[in-house]
Amino acid sequence: MTASAIDPISGRPRDGSAGIDHLAKLARLQSAFAAGIAPADPTRPVPGIDNWTVRDLVVHLAGIHHWAAAQARAEHTSPLDRDPDDLPGLYASTAAELTDTLTELGPDRTGSTLLGPGPASFWHRRQVHETLIHLGDLYAAGSGRWSAEVFDGAVDLTPALWADGIDEVVQVMEPRQVRLGRIQPLARIVALHAVDAGATFQLGAHEDGRIRQDPAAVVSGPARDLLLVLWRRIPLESAGVGVDGDRSAVEKALATAITP
Repeated sequence: MTASAIDPISGRPRDGSAGIDHLAKLARLQSAFAAGIAPADPTRPVPGIDNWTVRDLVVHLAGIHHWAAAQARAEHTSPLDRDPDDLPGLYASTAAELTDTLTELGPDRTGSTLLGPGPASFWHRRQVHETLIHLGDLYAAGSGRWSAEVFDGAVDLTPALWADGIDEVVQVMEPRQVRLGRIQPLARIVALHAVDAGATFQLGAHEDGRIRQDPAAVVSGPARDLLLVLWRRIPLESAGVGVDGDRSAVEKALATAITP
């Protein structure tokens, strides 16, 4: 398996090509999330996240935007109101803070990232996928259940962006979980084939000290379904994917906290 075409700390193609305009995608996703706040019942539970309500979700994402902006500036985070009266206003202010900060800094300004010192473009990508997953949570709360279709009508995204999220999980999120001691290294590598994006990734191959090995199984399907399975939003058995090889290796990998 060749190395990923994406540099994990910059979120940009290693060959210097333009790649995905994450900052533009972030603004679009933030708009979709903001549009879903006002009509939502803040007391509604968020499916699949124990004890979370819509209020908790909005406050969480607002706080993450605020924190990420500070990280990009290499500053400490000031506290936010954890029980605001105006949920739409809170989210609007922190979403603007994040996008304004990233625009002003430019992609190459060095700050703090989840991988150590690195360019602000890390947060362009990280906040796209943070917002994307929580956008699904917001609309799942409205429908009462999680499915890949919760995004339909809320936002239309290309397979390339969903595949970019898979790449972030395998290169950044899962290895970080191992590095922080939250999970043990995966017993066996699992390949993920995003059929609509024409891309294949290896879960477990980027852990520190990993010895390269052939994957125990290949999970194939649309990039959207694969990413939502990795983030534990939809179960393997109800996703539009197929498994070739040792299914138990896939199930064991997904049973661990490969994403926070």
